[in-house]
Amino acid sequence: MNIILLGPPGAGKGTQARRLVEEHGLVQLSTGDMLRAARNSGTEMGRKVADVMARGDLVTDDIVIGLIAEQLDGEAGKHGLIFDGFPRTLAQADALDALLAEKGRALDAVVEMRVDEDALVDRITGRFTCAKCGEVYHDRTKPTAKDGVCDVCGSTEFVRRSDDNEESVRVRLGAYNRQTAPLIGYYHAKGKLRSVDGLGAIDAIAGEIRTRLGL
Repeated sequence: MNIILLGPPGAGKGTQARRLVEEHGLVQLSTGDMLRAARNSGTEMGRKVADVMARGDLVTDDIVIGLIAEQLDGEAGKHGLIFDGFPRTLAQADALDALLAEKGRALDAVVEMRVDEDALVDRITGRFTCAKCGEVYHDRTKPTAKDGVCDVCGSTEFVRRSDDNEESVRVRLGAYNRQTAPLIGYYHAKGKLRSVDGLGAIDAIAGEIRTRLGL
């Protein structure tokens, strides 16, 4: 099964992708992870990526599609795939469809994680992460059991993203609405869209996704 998790920043796509990886053996293709791995790989594609990133330029769609093509031809291509962070635009969606068709593959479903923007701003601005193990917390909805101590590993070091403030979050949501939200209509027209409530409890969202995907 090949799927896309679609939703604005902070909707919980990464959390649900990890669930699908752990429970159903799917492989998560994260654009960021692929770019970092390619940069350090020493391959021809990797040198292109390293050059672009060294200049501070945006990586082109052609390069990202090339990296995805390598994954489809490799070990990851033998498993179901979760596309994380791609596509972001209609042009990228068309390119992904063309690549999958070329490889004899198909996109099975697109899971839209619907959210209320004000609630999402509250979720993002209140979150913080254990610097050691990466466990995610929230000031109001998921504080540490013991103040200042990670529940998982016992670390006392935590970090917050510098852009997890209301002004920055609103800017990121605006960019999502302009560039990526049109994909909802695009995939609905193709009969691929499955919508879930992205602001529920993690286990409840995971269950709803399983139901929508028939897992």
